[in-house]
Amino acid sequence: MRRFAFILILLLIGSLTFGQQLPLFSQYLYNKFLINPAVAGSDGYTSVSLTAREQWVGYSGAPRTFSFSWQTRMLKKSFILKQTRVKREVFRPKSDGKVGLGAYIFSDRNGLIQRTGFQVAYAYHMWLQKSTQLSFGLAFTGYYYKIDETQINFEDPNEPWLNNNLRRGIFVPDVTFGAYLLNAKYSLGFSADQLSEAAAKIGGPAYKNFAMSRQYYLFGSYDLSLGSSTIVQPSFLLKMSEQIKPQADVGATYIYNQGFWVGLAYRTSGALIANVGVKFQNMFFGYAYDYTLQEIQSITYGTHEITVALKFGDNSRRYRWLDRY
Repeated sequence: MRRFAFILILLLIGSLTFGQQLPLFSQYLYNKFLINPAVAGSDGYTSVSLTAREQWVGYSGAPRTFSFSWQTRMLKKSFILKQTRVKREVFRPKSDGKVGLGAYIFSDRNGLIQRTGFQVAYAYHMWLQKSTQLSFGLAFTGYYYKIDETQINFEDPNEPWLNNNLRRGIFVPDVTFGAYLLNAKYSLGFSADQLSEAAAKIGGPAYKNFAMSRQYYLFGSYDLSLGSSTIVQPSFLLKMSEQIKPQADVGATYIYNQGFWVGLAYRTSGALIANVGVKFQNMFFGYAYDYTLQEIQSITYGTHEITVALKFGDNSRRYRWLDRY
């Protein structure tokens, strides 16, 4: 059984190297904080969001992700409405709070692997060229990493694999950096995750060190106004690591009256993503469906993702031009 355990370890490490290392989200546009700590507090609101994702429903061991996030901005003084020389109303801060804070907890299961943890983030915001905001963020992540022993059967009760640290679970700390550029018409963000490569001892000398590859995200969007209440927003998300070839989401979202949106995107790994959402007062509801363009789609019911969010502080003193969702 030692040989079997060794083979299992190789398969596990191989899946970590070439497979899906971090949770995948299809509604990242509505909560960019999940992939970039610099977003914390960038819109001046206090927000709480819940996201649940079931990938490849009907397929045993498919990824399942839950996250609950909170973010806010530490405002020093109230925001005021100023008049420009051409009588155009613009919203500018009287004494801008530059610090944003955020945190989220998550649970992610992918096959035998289970990750349960948290992230706390600090962001610093500054204004460029009057209406463009540049933000930087740094986050600390910690999660409990283990394999699901109930899905493994061994004939030998003394099998070493049953008693190593990975089976019992290990705590893995890590760091994430992000930068975010935001304007009334566009947004652009970059983040680097798992900067310390999540190195941790998982067993004896034979197992050496467990490490996760660094992950990089680059995303952007642009608002094309088609009238006083209609916007079409092209967007993209580029994901890559030091060992995995780049993967991109490219799509567009139709937004009506800042209260309803529907979008379609293509993921280069082979998937079509449809999403729809609605705003009711300060509540936001979003749903996304991923249709995989691979053979696995024939034995699953697709991928489903639901997002529910609350935003507080919607008044005339906030960044009203940032009120996209």
